[in-house]
Amino acid sequence: MTFSTPDTFRPVILDDVRGAQKMLSGVARMTAMEGSRHLSQLVGAPVLFKCENLQRTGSFKLRGAYVRIAGLRPEERAAGVVAASAGNHAQGVALASSLLGVRSTVFMPVGAPLPKVAATREYGADVRLYGQVVDETMAAAQDYAEATGAVFIHPFDHPDIIAGQGTVGLEILEQCPEVRTIVVGVGGGGLAAGIAVAVKAVRPDVQVIGVQAEGAAAYPPSLAAGRPVSIKAPVTMADGIKVGRPGDVPFKIIGDLLDEVRTVSEDALSSALLLCLERAKLVVEPAGASPVAALLSDPKSFRGPVVAVLSGGNVDPLLMQRILRHGMAAAGRYLSLRLRLTDRPGALAAMLGALTVLDANVLDVSHVRTDPRLGLTEVEVELQLETKGPEHCDQVAAALREAGYTVTVMG
Repeated sequence: MTFSTPDTFRPVILDDVRGAQKMLSGVARMTAMEGSRHLSQLVGAPVLFKCENLQRTGSFKLRGAYVRIAGLRPEERAAGVVAASAGNHAQGVALASSLLGVRSTVFMPVGAPLPKVAATREYGADVRLYGQVVDETMAAAQDYAEATGAVFIHPFDHPDIIAGQGTVGLEILEQCPEVRTIVVGVGGGGLAAGIAVAVKAVRPDVQVIGVQAEGAAAYPPSLAAGRPVSIKAPVTMADGIKVGRPGDVPFKIIGDLLDEVRTVSEDALSSALLLCLERAKLVVEPAGASPVAALLSDPKSFRGPVVAVLSGGNVDPLLMQRILRHGMAAAGRYLSLRLRLTDRPGALAAMLGALTVLDANVLDVSHVRTDPRLGLTEVEVELQLETKGPEHCDQVAAALREAGYTVTVMG
């Protein structure tokens, strides 16, 4: 469902983005650009992170929201604004509205992470929880707009939103003039479209590559069809780019200006988030880590210098915990083993002693004594180990076998 206004389909040009940049002076930060030695080695060229995860409210969304609301007529501001979001857009609209003295109402899904709900309220919005999925929440916000006259602030499908997000592209050109490739996550497409408008107008030689999660990749079929098409029930941990249909306004820009849209797996997203945390010391949400996932998936296919846009860092701590476990498993940092021992005193201690020598950290141990496959004097032990990577996993399993244990590696 979309909500159009008379100027929704006007084109977005470089002057719009430059005007947005002036408007955002003193409001949005020029976020840092940080190099990544590890990714630079993999790519064979410099790789830098554009750290929008360090932006006010924790994502780039403030840029577009502020430009959109600042452009409202006095009578529109008086009516207030309304938005729907699971987190980042909600916080951007809430803060932008507070800075501009405009009343804001934000609809969020019932299951939205509590830290994001609390932050949106603290930025000054009237938060209303409605619906189990964002589509239901979006419909409720649009109904509210029609009933009250409040202006609906779409997360990506408006020229002012795109112009605001495009200021990220202008900053990249200023901070890294030698850039040859920009990699950016794509949900509805507002950020990628804005960056493409800004960058291609100034440096048409720079490649702009979009990245979507495999389970929520609406752009590849839409680009093939030549029009926005919906995908059913998008599924991904990257809720910031979990959008079932491209926006009408960004779709045309992306179709005209983006060089490519790639997809990445959930394993790649987990590994990317883990890399950002461990190597760059940056907290990044899965959507924000999607460009890093693309670089990890096919590092030699990018022309450098490369700038990867880390679009946001608002990740629920419980989700972070699950993602990190998944990322460590995907990186081969966990090993699950099943071993048979003689059921006698000291047997388990001896086996655990062998693991200590191998420098593998035991996370969990469980005994099985009643399985009919076991002999009268046998016991089966299941182990969950933390290791240093795939090679270390192989070394641990091989060393235990050499020590005389029957070892089964579990998937």
